[in-house]
Amino acid sequence: MFHRIIRLAILPLLAACATNDDLKAPPVDLGDFVLGHNVAVADKVQKVPISREATPAEWEAAMEKAIADRFGRYEGNRIYNIGISVDAYALAPPGIPVVAAPKSVLVITANVWDDAKGEKLNAEGKQFTIFENLDGENVIGTGLTKTREQQMESLAINGARAVEKWFLENPEWFGLPSARSASGKEPAKTDPAAPAVGAPAKDAK
Repeated sequence: MFHRIIRLAILPLLAACATNDDLKAPPVDLGDFVLGHNVAVADKVQKVPISREATPAEWEAAMEKAIADRFGRYEGNRIYNIGISVDAYALAPPGIPVVAAPKSVLVITANVWDDAKGEKLNAEGKQFTIFENLDGENVIGTGLTKTREQQMESLAINGARAVEKWFLENPEWFGLPSARSASGKEPAKTDPAAPAVGAPAKDAK
């Protein structure tokens, strides 16, 4: 009974967790983009202490689905390949929710290739730290209210959303005016990137 009361009390706090509701709207403009290879690699993933378990295969499946759901909607005329490395994760375990309870987090590195040219468009892999909600400010962990599969799905959805935002910051990759020429200003610098994942094929990790 106590745990049921706790769940009911904290459900409003979890309303901001990731969903794919934005996919019901038309996709944002990515120029000539159409998704080619969609490969996630998690063979070197590291689990943060105090976390539920998840296998590399589960992470690869979750990320590939999230990428396919978000980027498979585009119908451009130029193929782009996306590679994702799942670097690290923590899935909040069940327990009594308290302030500073463990939170779920995912670290990924993304790369994108122009298929026709056989060239990687980003000089170095772009690393993202992903939380279950958009601002990372969960008051509590979700271990009490979500299964690990639900946590992984939320993290993967937000990971794909972060990759999309990164693409929008680099429109010239997709045949659109650059951010600088469109605004007349120098584009904001991004955070230092992590090492590249490599070519988007699982047999070439």
